[in-house]
Amino acid sequence: MQALGGRTALMGTAKPVYKLASSKPARRGQVSVRAVAAPPKLDTRKSEAIFKEAKDLLPGGVNSPVRAFKSVGGNPIIFESVKGPYAFDVDGNKYIDYIGSWGPAIVGAADDEVNAALKAQIDKGTSFGAPCELENEMAKVVIDRVPCVEMVRFVNSGTEACLSVLRLMRAFTGREKLLKFTGCYHGHADSFLVQAGSGVLTLGLPDSPGVPKSSTATTLCAMYNDLDSVRAVFKENKGEIAGIILEPVVGNSGFIAPTQEFLEGLREIATEEGALLCFDEVMTGFRIAKGCAQEHFGVTPDLTTLGKIIGGGLPVGAYGGRRDIMETVAPAGPMYQAGTLSGNPLAMTAGLKTLEILARPGQYEYLDKITKRLVEGILQAGRDAGHAVEGGSISAMFGFFFAEGGPITKFEDAVERADAKKFALWHRGMLEHGVYLAPSMYEAGFTGLKHTEEDVDATINAARAVMKSIPA
Repeated sequence: MQALGGRTALMGTAKPVYKLASSKPARRGQVSVRAVAAPPKLDTRKSEAIFKEAKDLLPGGVNSPVRAFKSVGGNPIIFESVKGPYAFDVDGNKYIDYIGSWGPAIVGAADDEVNAALKAQIDKGTSFGAPCELENEMAKVVIDRVPCVEMVRFVNSGTEACLSVLRLMRAFTGREKLLKFTGCYHGHADSFLVQAGSGVLTLGLPDSPGVPKSSTATTLCAMYNDLDSVRAVFKENKGEIAGIILEPVVGNSGFIAPTQEFLEGLREIATEEGALLCFDEVMTGFRIAKGCAQEHFGVTPDLTTLGKIIGGGLPVGAYGGRRDIMETVAPAGPMYQAGTLSGNPLAMTAGLKTLEILARPGQYEYLDKITKRLVEGILQAGRDAGHAVEGGSISAMFGFFFAEGGPITKFEDAVERADAKKFALWHRGMLEHGVYLAPSMYEAGFTGLKHTEEDVDATINAARAVMKSIPA
């Protein structure tokens, strides 16, 4: 790999792609960058061959739909390894990675401290199927940091956490109906696949075949950031709604931030109506604040779901909340839920070390700083090239849309106004410049502690070149 200004060029054995930022001071509100050279053609022949074989072995060639690049064109890049903020493919190409395993790698992929803790635990056993002290230690950390959590149950995925918390809301309230929001994704349990976001949107599927009408008959939908639509649903279903579940910051319809009024209004409505409020923090949990979105916005739900970061890169999920609600869960109470690998020692070990690193002074301040600079640079590059772009960030979570007509505040805005064709050109162009982004405009991006100012400079340089190449 070639050196570039004291660091490694992004494209494995190819010519350097980037020049670092100019030493000339930037005007306030601008990012200082130089023009970027045209990148060499991306060689992905090994990736192409592996994916061709995969399509005969796996449905669509992947084990999760969004990985297939269906909405951006071309075939997926096959990873060989990851380290820090970088991903390396089987063809020897190197990318700045803004997916981070879809969120867990916030302290950097294959982090040395996390790996060392995992290696030490492997010698003791990878799975016990019995209680271990690590579960207690992780529970104490979650309870200490997350405002609503007084008890917690660990599971194996975000989907499992969400389907379990739905059962819990019904069991505790004695009601059956659930209110969710269009474009919010809570895993692939039948009850949630109604106007869901994420991969369902990417593939153009409004709902999923195979889900019986009876499974979704009790699922009600309202519009995100629209309290009037929530009140209307409650009025039509008086005394029947067990709970409200939402992504407090949407990441599965692209990045969409809530208004403070919206979250506070949901808390008030749920309390007035005797329903439970659940924040699905599988994505936002420990990413946008030490105490998750509920700490960031100062709104405390009754329940929350977690995942991704609390496993440090290993499969994990959790749901927790008020003690009186959680004591409904078996064996303390009558609501049954179980799992063979729940609370397994490897996930607990990786999660504990990840949360320890995140708690060190200055970590969230750094994440906020570099992410804001990244997004501002991308938006500036788009506008300088004549594109209408809207986006933003909260701490280490970001996103933007090619869209006319002002900010995107709900799923319906994204569907009606966001330009998917431009996004596809953007995604491919950035990939060819050595920047790996989510292969769908309906997914948020993620930064991590190992992303450097130089990585941000390189990404903005690439964004300027790619934005100029896309017809306005």
